Amino acid sequence: MYISLRIQFYRLFALLSVTSWINAFYIPGFSIKSYVDDEAIPLQVNKVYSDRSQLQYAYYDLPFVCPPTGKKHAGYASGKSISLNLGEVLRGDRIMTSDYDIVMGQDQECQYLCSHKVDRQGVKRTRELIEEGYVAEWILDNLPGATSFVTVDRTHKYYAAGFKIGYKDFSPVTGKQKYYINNHITLVIRHRPAPGRAGSHGGKVIVGFEIYTKSIELAHRDSTGCPQDVHSETEGMEMYIAPNNTRLASQYPSSSYLPEEDDSDDGSTLMIPYSYSVYFREDDGIEWSKRWDMYFNNQEESNVVHWLAIINSLVICSLLTVIVVMVINRTYRQVHGKDGSGDDGKLLLKRRKPTSGTKSPRLREKAPAGLLQQEGEAERDDDLSSDEEFVEDITGWKLLHGDIFRAPPYAGYLAPLIGSGMQLVFMATGLLILSCFGILNPSFRGGFVSVGMGLFVFAGVISGYFSSRLYKTFGGVSWRKNTLMTALLFPGLLFTTIFILNLFVWAQASSTALPFGTLVGLIALMLLIQLPLVYVGSWYGFHQSQPYEHPTKTNPIPRPMPEQAWYTHSIYAALIAGFVPFAVVFIELLFVFRSLWQDKSGYYYVFGFLSIVSLVGILTVVEVTVVATYIMLCQENYNWWWQSVFIGGGSSFWIFCYCIVFYYTKLKIHGFVSGLLFFSYSLLACSVYGLLTGTVGFLTAYAFVRRVYGAIKAD
Repeated sequence: MYISLRIQFYRLFALLSVTSWINAFYIPGFSIKSYVDDEAIPLQVNKVYSDRSQLQYAYYDLPFVCPPTGKKHAGYASGKSISLNLGEVLRGDRIMTSDYDIVMGQDQECQYLCSHKVDRQGVKRTRELIEEGYVAEWILDNLPGATSFVTVDRTHKYYAAGFKIGYKDFSPVTGKQKYYINNHITLVIRHRPAPGRAGSHGGKVIVGFEIYTKSIELAHRDSTGCPQDVHSETEGMEMYIAPNNTRLASQYPSSSYLPEEDDSDDGSTLMIPYSYSVYFREDDGIEWSKRWDMYFNNQEESNVVHWLAIINSLVICSLLTVIVVMVINRTYRQVHGKDGSGDDGKLLLKRRKPTSGTKSPRLREKAPAGLLQQEGEAERDDDLSSDEEFVEDITGWKLLHGDIFRAPPYAGYLAPLIGSGMQLVFMATGLLILSCFGILNPSFRGGFVSVGMGLFVFAGVISGYFSSRLYKTFGGVSWRKNTLMTALLFPGLLFTTIFILNLFVWAQASSTALPFGTLVGLIALMLLIQLPLVYVGSWYGFHQSQPYEHPTKTNPIPRPMPEQAWYTHSIYAALIAGFVPFAVVFIELLFVFRSLWQDKSGYYYVFGFLSIVSLVGILTVVEVTVVATYIMLCQENYNWWWQSVFIGGGSSFWIFCYCIVFYYTKLKIHGFVSGLLFFSYSLLACSVYGLLTGTVGFLTAYAFVRRVYGAIKAD
């Protein structure tokens, strides 16, 4: 048995090693868009975001940018919203067409855009956004505008999506901090001949979109609004309006000090001129299918750390595998060997001498023979009493045959939660598979969330089936009530929490807030699609399927349990057992956290490594659950139903603690709302992960218990 398990484990490792090869594989798009010379190319603006805040804002909602004129550019009127998928809306995208004129093959040294007036409140808001390090996201041919960087050794070039809206500097005279707006944008568009027939007809494809920013004050611009010299160093456009000293003096007549900042609305404005340059550069060194690689090149240096995470997880999993093999081997010997068992797994527990303390009832004891019992047999039984004490400590789990499948308390909540957990398992599996095969990638903007929502909703059939069948196994009869709880309990809690958080985001006028129509759409998705699917699965699982068969019958009277060791209690067992899967995944989690919270300009796209660590992590959850369940059964504790869920999901507690540590040690998030969003979304993510792994733990414990007790026959 041990050799067989080792062979299977090495086969799994080989498969995972092959999977890691596709960590950088992706499908960059489903159709190639080519452009011919003098063809207009639309440029779209999206939003601004910051690594120091969880609040995003639509680009055209900012007070300092040129508002759209409504004129047509590349066939689209500026200011028109682009249709978004559900994932794009949920991630805060607000993509709109712009007034930038870009024509394939035509360089523009300078093109004037507009001059925009900003009042004191607008200047103050702009300075706040610059202080928080906000960057803007523009899109051209589905490529985000990127800031170009070069590695320290100058051997690699890579992109960071977005460009800063401004920067800070200190006055060399006063030493005070100044804020400058980037009001001249240089667009560098890299292209190459299109593949196939389009290339033979002069078609070109875009393989790179770089954005370079510059701040140029109004005094260094000519009558057309363009800078006098685009390439020379000039004074930047400072976001500052001198205070109205006359008004301040009248407001503070008895004060000899006048504030240097004036936020009152007295009609003063600051004129900000905007211009841009466009340059086309042919680059045959980048294939269209590899144009997203520039956004991932910076992640290649961390591959060693990813492999370290895999080695760490495999070492821990290997140690647990040895322990599980020992547990299974020991259980097998107890059932089929000499430890108090007879042939064919039939229990023949012997009578022992009564002792003081807590007594454990026997499955079967021989009736006393009274006067007919021979004296030698009595003496022989007394001699074996000490040995049988040791046997009982080891084989205590056999004594639970009449209670091991007793329905748990609050079974009406356990079945719906396991059903929702099966939805999450199906969704996570589908997302990892699609990501590894390159279908879900950054070029499919919002695809990860959209497909995840679709998989979760359509997995309602699976959720309803498993929930109702388990509910029927527990002896439930109100299957329609169970259906409603399965469809609405967990999704309803998630939606309610997100809705409450959305109120805080609405108050900040952030694009992160979900529109009212999206909220109505989510409710319709839950009630009109998921609920009927859960109903279909529940009907089939309850009426067309038999309840899960149990190998032993349940006694009418519950068996009293002896006093339990402290480490078998639910909280302690979950915390101790949950730390092991956390130790498997915590290194890879660091990269996920960086991509989600710390470096939003980058893209996490090493799903090959993530899949390996996830699979090993799930295998670790399975092994930990087996060991913890076996220890609990040896303590003659048959309340394993809920315990297996807590043990399987115990690692979510440590992951949430890891989020707290990451927040205080790595992030520089400011503001109450941003902090609230971070901890709330972290708690929601850990809850989803906990239910997923808790479901895996439950299924593991259920299969383990049925297998073990199916191998014995109690008289």
